[in-house]
Amino acid sequence: MLEVCLTPGRREAGCDEAGRGPLAGPVVAAAVILPPDYSNPGLNDSKQLNERQRDQLRTEIEREALAWAVAVVEPEEIDRLNILHASTHAMCLAVKQLNPQPDFLLIDGNRFYNETSLPYRCIVHGDALYMPIAAASILAKTHRDELMARLHEQYPQYGWDRNKGYPTAEHYQAIEQFGITPLHRRSFTLYKQHSLFD
Repeated sequence: MLEVCLTPGRREAGCDEAGRGPLAGPVVAAAVILPPDYSNPGLNDSKQLNERQRDQLRTEIEREALAWAVAVVEPEEIDRLNILHASTHAMCLAVKQLNPQPDFLLIDGNRFYNETSLPYRCIVHGDALYMPIAAASILAKTHRDELMARLHEQYPQYGWDRNKGYPTAEHYQAIEQFGITPLHRRSFTLYKQHSLFD
């Protein structure tokens, strides 16, 4: 089972994002403060769970957390900031919404541009080690998947209900056939590179 906190007695918020790699759609981040006595052996990194497990855990996390918040940074801002800055900006936006505010931030990954006044620690693979980060990863992932399913209705030819905007063969083929949308990240490589031997 994952650790419930880094330092007992301190109000810690786990922070994680979803959607750094896609060609289209926003990056979504979440921040979660869990109760100090929280326990759930099924809670894990969102990438280790199937869709049904993530949805069930999202419901529980949103019900049981002391505080949680989700923030979205749109493609236009991703292009302006770059994806790393956009991801940490989204985390900071989520943290600022928390009520109560945490004493300390647990950040998934190895880089963080802190726009808050709070101390923090970056933890590589933190979503597989600490419950608050795992909870944040689940909220970020499920909220983003839900958003991409809605955006799919506007642009059904790109298959975003299935690929969530990630660079799949289907997505590249749709871009070649239909061009790009306002929701594509123009700072990303949107056309598949063909070799001379294709």
